[in-house]
Amino acid sequence: MSIALTERSWKEDPCMLTTHRLLLEPLTVAHAEPLVEPLQHPELYRFIPTSPLPLEQLRKRYAFLQGGRSPDGKEKWLNWVLFQRSDGAPIGTFEATVRENGEADVAYAIFPPHWRQGFAREAGAAVIEHLRSEHGVRSFGADIDTRNVASIALVESLGFTRVRVTPNADFFRGESSDEVRYELRGA
Repeated sequence: MSIALTERSWKEDPCMLTTHRLLLEPLTVAHAEPLVEPLQHPELYRFIPTSPLPLEQLRKRYAFLQGGRSPDGKEKWLNWVLFQRSDGAPIGTFEATVRENGEADVAYAIFPPHWRQGFAREAGAAVIEHLRSEHGVRSFGADIDTRNVASIALVESLGFTRVRVTPNADFFRGESSDEVRYELRGA
């Protein structure tokens, strides 16, 4: 996949990423308003223990994340909003937590109307390539609810392999959930 990096003044990651169909724009507080409605879809929260935020809380969260670093300064927090290049519609988010040791964890959310169209794979490949080339990341991880078959298929399609399962990793919405750890190692 070909990725064009465009310079941009942004604290921790000075560029947007583009793919054939997507623009991955660094998250800012200004994204809260266009994202608040698609983030209300209940299916987004089926396998994660959070709930949708109202606009003001989303703005506060994005202001915090826009800082680009953990409070102790040891992790870079890189967050992107995914837009379709064809019509500018927001279709999801992608995030990476980059640690000083060259490891990163990734997470993503694609809004339900855009599921099963390859957008998450396209964005994931772009982020992985970017993190390798611009941040020296050598190892990637993703923690996924074992019931989330689509997310498991996504990381496997990107070359991640299953390394362990944690039974009863969380309890939310009245049920226990197991979590699987996937990793992608090497350059």
